[in-house]
Amino acid sequence: MQEVVKIRQPIIEEMDRFEEKFKAAMASNVSLLNRITYYIASRKGKQMRPMFVFLVAKLLGEGKIEERTYRGASIIELIHTASLVHDDVVDGSERRRGFFSINALWKNKIAVLVGDYFFSKGLLLSLDHDDFDLLKIVSEAVREMSQGELLQLEKARRLDIDEPVYYDIIRQKTATLIAACCAMGAASVGSSKEEIERFHSFGEYAGMAFQIKDDLFDYGDDRIGKPTGIDIKEQKMTLPLIHVLNKVDKKQRNWLIDSVKRHNTDKKRVKEVIQFVKDQGGLEYAERQMIHYKDAALELLSKYPDNEYKEALANLVTYVVDRKK
Repeated sequence: MQEVVKIRQPIIEEMDRFEEKFKAAMASNVSLLNRITYYIASRKGKQMRPMFVFLVAKLLGEGKIEERTYRGASIIELIHTASLVHDDVVDGSERRRGFFSINALWKNKIAVLVGDYFFSKGLLLSLDHDDFDLLKIVSEAVREMSQGELLQLEKARRLDIDEPVYYDIIRQKTATLIAACCAMGAASVGSSKEEIERFHSFGEYAGMAFQIKDDLFDYGDDRIGKPTGIDIKEQKMTLPLIHVLNKVDKKQRNWLIDSVKRHNTDKKRVKEVIQFVKDQGGLEYAERQMIHYKDAALELLSKYPDNEYKEALANLVTYVVDRKK
């Protein structure tokens, strides 16, 4: 957490002000909704996505930001919060960041409606201020996120995900929202189309590295946000497993597929799969790909003059791959 505190330092005032604006953006006339939004606000995470928005805006705006930047960060956080609430309903998850999920406390119907409310608030926040460029960025991100989730569900049924499909899924599911954060930060201070696209790519690379790191946690020895082996239990094909499936012989491949398809709730079998993937170099391969995406993001950033915002962005990308949870 110390790393995050250091990264936030150049934008500490903006982040504090953002929290107040974000709470105001969630406000409603319905007391039940206000209780739920208060619960959500009180268990906020690291807030990496608004950090990307503000750091990019500060870098390109020569240390200055617009009121549009706060709206952009709020739009992103509203959409992100909505997607998390809906994800917990879809996955049947009862925990989020160590707390009870919204669906666990208030049941699925209310959770779905709360997610819908946040989506609509995010879209209206941009429309009410004629921020059509910001609306386009976030709308495209929501489309990609939905397509990525559906593609993963479709492929999970047949367990036929290869590396190109895996990268397509994580680009849409995860990287697209971080890409939208960076594009939003650039657009909010009036950057050129080329600059916005460059930082969209920067965020996409960082997001790809972020998701591969998340997938690696499934093979860890410690409990870091989710139990070890949960992806296998949910029949999610992640990069370490995909790589190993493509390099082993037919007998071993059939054993792996059978394990994920028919024995994914057997704790002993899941542990055997995890160990097999480790022994076959699946983790090392995924780590190399993660570093490749991190380096691609840093390469784009290297073209800009050195200052505290560039340094913080570089540290944020590095934190993405070094984090422990």
